[in-house]
Amino acid sequence: MSSTDDTTPRAVVPADVNEPDRIAFGLTFRQLGIVGGVGLAAFGVYRRFGHLLPPVAWIVAGVVVFAGAVVVALGRRDGLPLDVWLRHGFLLSRSPRTFAPGATRASAVVVVAGEPRVPAPLRPAVTGVTPAGVLTSEGGDKVLIACGTTNIHMRTGTEQAALLDGFGRFLNSLTGPAQLVVATQRHDLTAYAQATVDHAPRLPHPALQAAAGDYADFLVDLDGRRDPLRRQVLAVVIGAYAADTAVRALSGVGVEAVALDGPAVTAALAQVADPFSPPVSGPRAVPGTPITLRSTP
Repeated sequence: MSSTDDTTPRAVVPADVNEPDRIAFGLTFRQLGIVGGVGLAAFGVYRRFGHLLPPVAWIVAGVVVFAGAVVVALGRRDGLPLDVWLRHGFLLSRSPRTFAPGATRASAVVVVAGEPRVPAPLRPAVTGVTPAGVLTSEGGDKVLIACGTTNIHMRTGTEQAALLDGFGRFLNSLTGPAQLVVATQRHDLTAYAQATVDHAPRLPHPALQAAAGDYADFLVDLDGRRDPLRRQVLAVVIGAYAADTAVRALSGVGVEAVALDGPAVTAALAQVADPFSPPVSGPRAVPGTPITLRSTP
């Protein structure tokens, strides 16, 4: 392991990878626009109304306004630029407090046109899911890819470098926005215990049947005393072509990846909607698809 080929590779990621470009004086275009815009506006006001006040008053007012512009341009609050934070606050103050039709608590019994007004259903961002798994959200088509994981720490330095290069090629192959979602959810073991109990009578030896029963009891006990968790890794890309490219790129670095079909996408959305009490695992019917039940004699 002392060979130079097995040295642990280093992937250098700039700390300011998401920072905007600096245009002049160490300021971004947005910051220059705020300071420059305020300066030009103040100069126009002075040229138009400068004769109304003495020069000292204009200097004091200019210093205060320029200081405020610098604070807004350079300041940050809650991880956002201060001007963006102030804009969000202004929009929030102008937004209605009730986003669904209905009466307030004080007038909940008010009847309009003979019928009480009830809240409207919540409209999610997802507007459609096709049987093939194409999800329509925010006017664009997206595809969900279920990804496995790979252990990089147990590999040699050469293998780690190859994995990093492969993952870099996957990122460079993306032609649009993408998202990697890693979620940890509670894993219900009772379904596996029940499947073990159902399969036990078909085992060829009584000892195997007894072992299966013990294993089912162990799963039920583990589910009751512990809090089993499972990890789900999803990659969200735009378009079916990008999904095929992403699946091939991830498979090339040893990560099992498969694009989800419509029922699997619907099940993933249902689990996200209620992560603390997820529904029964398994595929779910795509919206708009008739549900049929075949009875067995």
